[in-house]
Amino acid sequence: MEVASDKKAVDVVLLRTAEVTTMADYFVICSGRSDRQVGALARSITDELRNDGVKPIGTEGVAAARWVLIDYGAVIVHVFAPEEREYYGLERLWSSATQVVRVV
Repeated sequence: MEVASDKKAVDVVLLRTAEVTTMADYFVICSGRSDRQVGALARSITDELRNDGVKPIGTEGVAAARWVLIDYGAVIVHVFAPEEREYYGLERLWSSATQVVRVV
C-alpha cells in the first residue's frame, strides 16, 4: 500500500478477503488518474516488491493499463483507471470483506 500511496495512487483500499473467499487473503485496490499512471503504478509496485525478493505469480492487463491485476498469492493488487474501477465495483462486489485501511 505504501508504494501505491508514494506514487500518488488515488483512493487506496486494503480489504481482508480471507473470510469471504479462498482466492486471496487481501485485495489492494487503487486508482491512477490516467492509463499512463495506472501502468506506472503497476510497474512501481512490481519493481519495489521484486527488490524485496517478492515476485508475482501473474500479472494481467499491463498492455491496456485500464485494470492491472498483480497476483501475489495471498495478496492480489488491483490498479484501476477511474472508469473501470467504478464499472467493476470491486468494493461493492466484496462488500462483506473487512476494510482494513483506506487512504484517500
